[in-house]
Amino acid sequence: MKDSTILAHYYVDAHKVKGEVSIERTSKEFVPLYVLKVPEVQPATLALMDQIREKILSEVAIKTTELLEPKAFEDLKIKFFDRSYDLLRRELSNEREEIWEFLAGTLVHEMLGLGKIELLLADGDLEDIVVNNAEEPLWVYHKKYGWLKTNVSIQSEAQIQNYSAMIGRRSGRQITTLNPLMDAHMTTGDRVNATLFPISTFGNTISIRKFRRKPWVITDVLENKTVTLDIAALLWLAIQYETNIIFSGGTATGKTSFLNVLMPFIPPNQRIISIEDTREIQLPKFLHWVPLTTREVNPEGKGGVSMLDLLVNSLRMRPDRIIVGEIRRGEQAEVLFEAMHTGHSVYATLHADTAEQTYRRLVNPPIDVPESLMEALHLIAVSFRDRRKGLRRIFQLAEIVPAFKGEEFKPFINVLYRWNPVKDNMLKVKQSIRILDELKLHTGMTDHEFKRDLREKTDILKWMLNKNIRTVDGIGKVVVEYYFDPDRVLKVVKKNENPSVLVPPSLLKV
Repeated sequence: MKDSTILAHYYVDAHKVKGEVSIERTSKEFVPLYVLKVPEVQPATLALMDQIREKILSEVAIKTTELLEPKAFEDLKIKFFDRSYDLLRRELSNEREEIWEFLAGTLVHEMLGLGKIELLLADGDLEDIVVNNAEEPLWVYHKKYGWLKTNVSIQSEAQIQNYSAMIGRRSGRQITTLNPLMDAHMTTGDRVNATLFPISTFGNTISIRKFRRKPWVITDVLENKTVTLDIAALLWLAIQYETNIIFSGGTATGKTSFLNVLMPFIPPNQRIISIEDTREIQLPKFLHWVPLTTREVNPEGKGGVSMLDLLVNSLRMRPDRIIVGEIRRGEQAEVLFEAMHTGHSVYATLHADTAEQTYRRLVNPPIDVPESLMEALHLIAVSFRDRRKGLRRIFQLAEIVPAFKGEEFKPFINVLYRWNPVKDNMLKVKQSIRILDELKLHTGMTDHEFKRDLREKTDILKWMLNKNIRTVDGIGKVVVEYYFDPDRVLKVVKKNENPSVLVPPSLLKV
């Protein structure tokens, strides 16, 4: 075997700092390596950069809002870059423009970012970035190659803690010796977990789950066969007419992403309240959406806002739809199911591997929802990740059917569709017992009208897929036009016309 085999080679760019990435398989390591190469800065230039950093920090006043608001933070980075570039151009007048840009970008990463981690964040092929301690290099999770050891490291435990504290401050969280665990999010939407020594025995840690820069849309998941047209059309119908859905699955199976994909099917004249511990849900701007997040207590033990607090409060905000990031505790679930019973349409995520396991988790401790309340839940959509093949699929779509066993109320699970891993296709397992009847009851549709509605939605989805509509706003605009003038949209679909007939070209740009 050769000492090293190159599996992949490409470039990344963050604020004009360009890095060369090679993924290598070497006989000396147990896992492939993620090798990031950037130009080396000479000691004299480093000394100059230190002087420029101090000068900029003394010149530019930073407002708190600039650190907390994503748009303002990006503007601040541009301001720092431009000032750094001007100073470097003056001091290093004999260098080339790309050198000034590289050094200015590096200064921005050091002053406002996470150093070399910024280049890892710019790599669209990475899903996770983790710092285990200062003694070993960072690890990354690559979409194609799985976990890889990098050649990037953090110089000290203090620096890791400094990065964690900086992330925490920008999202209203804190991490200290007294509070050594932190869940937070970056201004980019990336989710972060951090721990401090000695809770993490080997050293301070940071775990970053990257948020997809281009949000998934329904045509993406149809294209990659995560879901079929039949299931997508049924879920569209279910969301349009306000059924309640739990999205379950294991870690990193894509349950929250799938929830996000389906939310553009909500009519834009309805109010949505989302409630999360850490912001993961990202809904289109055209929806009437108010996101709420919990808050930890301060060092005096005051000021905390729990998910239960937000759930109870959300019912006073006149929501039409309520989204809960993840159900973990009984109090949350009880309020959630009460919201279902009081006429609110509710969506939530839950860690469970099958529809049956989802049901058991809900009705048993620690969540312990009374079975009498389970009647309010209509559908369970289970996501699955095939780690061997690198596939994400909707594993099951099931409905909750109210029933009695003697005098005891005992709902049961009716699996409508199930993924077949051998042939990688979806099998229709059973006919719906509940959903179709309830939708017909609430909409007044006949069997014929119901089937026609599903067929229309299938045709629209197929048309959007064929026309390669891959933006949230583009999908949303088609859906909105369909709600307001279905005949016009169906006419465009039938004639296979260009999307620009319905959607302004600006909304179709990725």
